[in-house]
Amino acid sequence: MSEETSTESHLSVVMTTEQDETMPATGETSSSSRGAALYFECFVFVIGVIGTAANGLVLYALVASKQHKKHELILNQNALDFYSCLFLVITYGLKLANIRLSGSSGYFICTFILSENLVVSGSFGSSINLTLIAIERYLKICHNVWSKKNVRKWMIYMAMVFAWVSGFIYHMSLVFETSVVIDGVCYAYAIWKNPESTWAAVIYYLLSSYIVVLSISVFCYWKILMKIRHQARVMASHNPTGSNSAQTQSNKIQTNVIKTMILVCAFYAIAWMPEKIYVLLFGIDDNWTLLNNVYYVTMFLAFLYICTKFKPITTLSVVVFRQAV
Repeated sequence: MSEETSTESHLSVVMTTEQDETMPATGETSSSSRGAALYFECFVFVIGVIGTAANGLVLYALVASKQHKKHELILNQNALDFYSCLFLVITYGLKLANIRLSGSSGYFICTFILSENLVVSGSFGSSINLTLIAIERYLKICHNVWSKKNVRKWMIYMAMVFAWVSGFIYHMSLVFETSVVIDGVCYAYAIWKNPESTWAAVIYYLLSSYIVVLSISVFCYWKILMKIRHQARVMASHNPTGSNSAQTQSNKIQTNVIKTMILVCAFYAIAWMPEKIYVLLFGIDDNWTLLNNVYYVTMFLAFLYICTKFKPITTLSVVVFRQAV
């Protein structure tokens, strides 16, 4: 009985907040809030269009240059980003249309699209794949002999599948349990059985898509940098006089590794931090629904990262890998 009462209370709060922000009203605050929300939705829609086009071009370049056969995880990363941006466009296009939901079709539109389930599942897989790329580079550069003996193509393909499946399994199971359509309006992630289930979902999400991703990426790229510096010192000891070209190449390798590490770790941490803080605040008090405008800003920053980060990271990662192995 207490769990049911808690659920109804939380849903009431969500409905009240949602109506204050989205439904037309005579009050000036409600009208201006809805106008601001429309602007933010448009911004997210536009960044989705740009991200879809940018990642589509990179995908085409990888396939046309036949680099996709050599760098499968990089191809998979771009495919995940392309998918996420494409469904971001579809999702926010429907949100801007402000359609009224009804029947089973309305429920599925709510749970799959308006809840941003398909978008977040793709971005979650993108985070996992980013970690897999760092691990692959670490093994091939720091443990080259072991990697050649033990790492097989089917392992890479299984890792690619895992990156896709992991996000969908988590978010699909969550959204169907916590979302509902009432009076034609979609209330996503609004119904929680108890605070413990909310915290469990929030902690898992933050750990798997942010803390673990950053920790593994920093560790792997730091080890790669140490390996390259060690190789440079060994080469210098065997050739004390050295050549300007060898020294220049060594400096170039180290610079590329440092740039890659900064782009992957720092840019990811900064761009996704607002969205993770948003989720954390929701976990602290699941009866408190944050403003939609705040959420739209976090999504804009996160997908701005997806739009801008992958081309330079792809180029640097391939160059470093070719030079170091």
